[in-house]
Amino acid sequence: MVVAAATVVSPPQPPSSKMGGGLKEVAPVTVGVVDFVGGGDAGEAQFAGGLLGRKFNEALVHQVVVGALANARQGTRAQKTRAQVSHSRAKLFRQKGTGRARAGMSSTPIRRGGGRAFPASPKDNFKHKTPRRMFRAAMAMILSRLLAEGRLRVVKELSLPAAKTQEAAKCFAALGLRGRVLLVDKEPDGNLSLASRNLPGAIMVRLSSLLPSDLTLANVAVFSEAAMRECEGFWQ
Repeated sequence: MVVAAATVVSPPQPPSSKMGGGLKEVAPVTVGVVDFVGGGDAGEAQFAGGLLGRKFNEALVHQVVVGALANARQGTRAQKTRAQVSHSRAKLFRQKGTGRARAGMSSTPIRRGGGRAFPASPKDNFKHKTPRRMFRAAMAMILSRLLAEGRLRVVKELSLPAAKTQEAAKCFAALGLRGRVLLVDKEPDGNLSLASRNLPGAIMVRLSSLLPSDLTLANVAVFSEAAMRECEGFWQ
């Protein structure tokens, strides 16, 4: 009698990620929320672990930051060739009899004031194509590192009742914000934008314009709760 071999079906495994724990299930992260005006406790908020519980991958974050900075360049640098510099076309001195090396025009790249042999051109391409998945993972990793280091604050609303620098300074003092402070909201509040312009180190950015370098250079990043909810949708 022939007995058929039993087929063992293993349960499906979650997809692995080479970006530092990007696709594995991570428990939600609970973050304390404070009031921007006064610095009082405003409860807690729970965010996806894929946004604030990522394992940091330094190589990936470095690649994304360098690419973002390169894409932000205007690309208008230019240098002149020997045909473009202002010079005389006359021979500098006679060919023979001086004891010196023969020389032609003064526009040669080896002479001071001459053109560049390999000049920079506006046609140079500085663009770096970063896959969307890598960008999202890097932004989540940076936020996770900021939270782990105590440099990420979440406020109920990022706004001021009046556009007064003195009021903004009081809010910064109540929250203990010092150094380079990054304020991020879905739509920046007009009063806070005006009030924080005179505070050294304070920068207010719209969430859609946020770059990885903005987060890495900040001493403290302050997000509104609405902005963090928006990040959950496209960065985790």
